[in-house]
Amino acid sequence: MFVPCGRPGGSAGPGLEGCTLLLPAVSVGNVGQLAIDLVISTLDMTKVGYFYTDCLVPMVGNNPYATAEENSTELSINAEVYSLPSKKLVVLQIRSPFIKNKYRPFCETLLSWVKGSRCARVVVLSSSHAYQRDDEQLLGTPLRYLLTPDLEKAVGGLMQELNWKEMEKVAAYPGISDTDKVLHIPGGGITKLLFTESCLKGIQMAVLLKFCSEGDNIPDAFVLANYLNEWLQLVKSEVNSSSQWKIPSSWRLLFGNGLPPALF
Repeated sequence: MFVPCGRPGGSAGPGLEGCTLLLPAVSVGNVGQLAIDLVISTLDMTKVGYFYTDCLVPMVGNNPYATAEENSTELSINAEVYSLPSKKLVVLQIRSPFIKNKYRPFCETLLSWVKGSRCARVVVLSSSHAYQRDDEQLLGTPLRYLLTPDLEKAVGGLMQELNWKEMEKVAAYPGISDTDKVLHIPGGGITKLLFTESCLKGIQMAVLLKFCSEGDNIPDAFVLANYLNEWLQLVKSEVNSSSQWKIPSSWRLLFGNGLPPALF
């Protein structure tokens, strides 16, 4: 359930109608979440509320996008909503993993919110295990996309112009039969469930994903953010594509650096 900042209760906040909702899948390497961090930090998006759910592991921390000591002690929780009305963009950032067997309830709640708030479309940033690609997926770019039928009608032609590769279906029974093909996103978390449910519910959804491995996934995040920017044009593209994004202050702690003094 969406809870606007400063106002308890309620299922939708102002300004969401007709917007693009951007969110990460909690997937391999946390690439989607890192890419979302870049978007929120670069666009200086305003926090407008929280997504209250019992499907995520509870967590609390200081402001991940702090720009000064004054705002560094603001608290953040596991699922927060940010907005940029000028670009009709709403972002749901998810910061903790899912509780076992809670994928489906979360998807149902999220898609119900999407319907109720009348968001124009949903874009999910995700990732998938590079080592589980089949032969066809090993060719070319490690980036892929998926579109629900309702969004395919609107932007399918643009994806063709961008020369993007659609996520391939793979054999359901590899080595036995190659005729039955299924959508397989290993390491993708809720990606497949969100996508298939959106297809059934007539929701306009796109999935943008990158094949990757666990490790230092900051480079993967920049690649995925640039991939998103090719389509939505959120920031002005530069020759050095990494310099167009503002790295959030919280990334200083990604690899075990000391805790910020403001926490104590």
